[in-house]
Amino acid sequence: AKDLKDIKKKKIGIFTDKIDELDYKDTAKLKRFLSEAGKILPRRITGTCAKHQRMLSNTVKKAREAGLTGYVFEN
Repeated sequence: AKDLKDIKKKKIGIFTDKIDELDYKDTAKLKRFLSEAGKILPRRITGTCAKHQRMLSNTVKKAREAGLTGYVFEN
């Protein structure tokens, strides 16, 4: 008999593979993937696959450069 720890539930990605590019101007969607301190959340928390996590981090960085999202959030 397997322990419950041995059985892993497969994570389903937040994005489907149909998505080619995220829009850096959509700040409402991007803020879901940022912590309260303004850091990009890791894959294990967001549930994205590696391909989409790279796309997400590049999009957040692009939005920061454009001044749409901050590097640090203020309380």
